Amino acid sequence: MKIAQRVITEEAHALEILSKNIPADLSRLVDCILQIKGRVILLGVGKSGYIAKKIASSMASTGTPAFYIHPGEASHGDLGMITTADIVIMLSNSGETRELLDSINYCKRFGIQIAAITMNQNSTLAKHAEFVLNIPTIKEASMLSAPTTSALMMLALGDAIVVSLHEAKGFTKDDYFNFHPGGKIGANLIKTLDLMRIDEALPLVKLNDPFSHVIFVMTQKSLGCAAVVDHDNNLLGFITDGDLRRHADGDLNKLLAKDIMTKSPLAISPEALATEALFLMNSKTITAIPVTAGANKLYGIIHIHDILRAGVS
Repeated sequence: MKIAQRVITEEAHALEILSKNIPADLSRLVDCILQIKGRVILLGVGKSGYIAKKIASSMASTGTPAFYIHPGEASHGDLGMITTADIVIMLSNSGETRELLDSINYCKRFGIQIAAITMNQNSTLAKHAEFVLNIPTIKEASMLSAPTTSALMMLALGDAIVVSLHEAKGFTKDDYFNFHPGGKIGANLIKTLDLMRIDEALPLVKLNDPFSHVIFVMTQKSLGCAAVVDHDNNLLGFITDGDLRRHADGDLNKLLAKDIMTKSPLAISPEALATEALFLMNSKTITAIPVTAGANKLYGIIHIHDILRAGVS
């Protein structure tokens, strides 16, 4: 436990120091990437390689075309993937990683810009880079000097670049969803309008419809609810199974939809995320919410079963 606490404390301290010593070239690098017509190519070996892969993946998923090339494979033909329209980011703690030399020479030969993320600003890599993102020299949290604090600072610096890029581009949740249609991320970015019941699937009744008709419509549409609307489809009220039960002891033959409906019901926008609808349902212990926009115009109804089936949580 003490070792774990020490490692995390030292890594947190390293990140704090990094946050106060952001490399001056970071802003220049972000501006350059925003202007290039090509891709961002990332290279690194060992732990730096894994971090380079993560940065490339994060860039690609947030609107910046990017991919990782292993320096060893680059030396055996994959350098052909890099064009003069691209920019290459190389990660190396020492800046003297032997496997990067061929890639450095290739980039200098064809005028391809290099950005270096390194702890050694006097290294071979740094000397040949147009952008040097120097990481503060902080000892590793590992007694063996295995990459710990240095790797974490590299990763954090990469995340800072990624977020700077997508925020500068105005990359939205909708854009993000386009790159993440599958899995939990995609599911949790689904909008209410993507799951709501519409048109003929909607259980609609009027203010003066009798109790018997309300039950018929609710049974037919199988949503456990009914929306009370006017002739312009404006939402006037909402009826649930619970409302029916609460009036079961009365004279059912005299009851109308307006007598049992909930006036000014909870509603949600079609642009809201399905996760928001699920939160409302759980917090209010309900299973369906009308979807409205503008002057309370009914667009649809979203049911908890449809949300859960879509994998939203």
